[in-house]
Amino acid sequence: MKQPGIPVDLIMSKIAENGQNARLKARRASEILLSDLETDIARTPYEVVYQEDRVKLKHYRPEGRISYKTPLLVVYALINRETMLDLQPGRSVVERFLKNGIDLYMIDWGYPTRKDRFLDFDDHINGYIDNIVEFIRKRNNVEKINLMGICMGGTFSVIYSSLHPQKIKNLVTTVTPTNFDTDKGLLNVWMKQIDVDSLVDHHGNLSAEFMNLGFLMLNPARLMIDKYVGFMDNMDNKSFVENFIRMEKWIFDSPDLPGEVFRQFIKDCYQENKLIQNRLEIGGKRVDLKNLTMPVLNIYGKFDHLVPPEACNQLCRNVGSTDTEDICLKTGHIGIYVSSKCQELFAPKIASWLKERDLDEPRVNSHQLPHPKEAKVKAKGSIITPKGILFNQKGAGHA
Repeated sequence: MKQPGIPVDLIMSKIAENGQNARLKARRASEILLSDLETDIARTPYEVVYQEDRVKLKHYRPEGRISYKTPLLVVYALINRETMLDLQPGRSVVERFLKNGIDLYMIDWGYPTRKDRFLDFDDHINGYIDNIVEFIRKRNNVEKINLMGICMGGTFSVIYSSLHPQKIKNLVTTVTPTNFDTDKGLLNVWMKQIDVDSLVDHHGNLSAEFMNLGFLMLNPARLMIDKYVGFMDNMDNKSFVENFIRMEKWIFDSPDLPGEVFRQFIKDCYQENKLIQNRLEIGGKRVDLKNLTMPVLNIYGKFDHLVPPEACNQLCRNVGSTDTEDICLKTGHIGIYVSSKCQELFAPKIASWLKERDLDEPRVNSHQLPHPKEAKVKAKGSIITPKGILFNQKGAGHA
């Protein structure tokens, strides 16, 4: 039987076609990269209404009428920057909050210098955060505010709400670690073994470069190879290039982390897991999660490699509130805030949840006026998929 010949002409034609496509793609990519790109982040207008040392308070006012009686303060982590919540028009948590009529405040932690190395949890929580809360209460003439914390900022918000429950009406935590007794995620494994005393004693503040390298090493294949391969595959797409550059700007616009905050976070939380066990002491006072009697909404990511579900899903079952809800989104640590699918769920859910609990507040110029009764509804855990389908769980907080 005669063997079929090698279709050389077909192979050469395919190679020529691929080469031509590659040249066209490279030409288009060159035109895009040399053009004027829109890569600015944090474009939503705001006003700095308060500043203490390096810490600023941003105030965003809705274009229309404020439809919430209670203002919302967002506390971001000290790692990276709060601009993640306003990455670009159309993909901005800030923008969506404002469209819902929320009176929004957000902490900008600034860039710590060497003089900040000795500032610890107490300085940030009972100092900066409490001073800001007092400012907002007086500025808005309300007794309580809504508090939303993100990642480490969520941990700070939980601690603050336990120490100052009389000032917080509703607490929202997102990708917030509260239970550190888990080996899920490489970060938890590393932090349990790190010699944090030696690191802080020698270096003081943790440099942004050091932390960025550590985060990249948690998933080097995806964060150091795959994403740049993806960029090469899509560099002839202007929208993709602009979004890629925005994200890179945010990633590498990282402040240093105050040394004593890092020391306390690692020793008291990652290594001794004091927060969930009610053993953590801040400013001479014990942090008791049973003091969290206000409504609590706890949102986290099912595929979060930095703060896995196991680090988040114990909070609601340990607080004193009878109005709690766990939501696990099928996304990762950052996807909750920037994914176009999650954008349709995340901010609108928070806005509607706060709206349901936006009851009249007594004014500051009274003494201890009685508060309206809060709705006592214990919500079961739930998962919202990117398609917006809500699945109830048998136990709160399970992913």
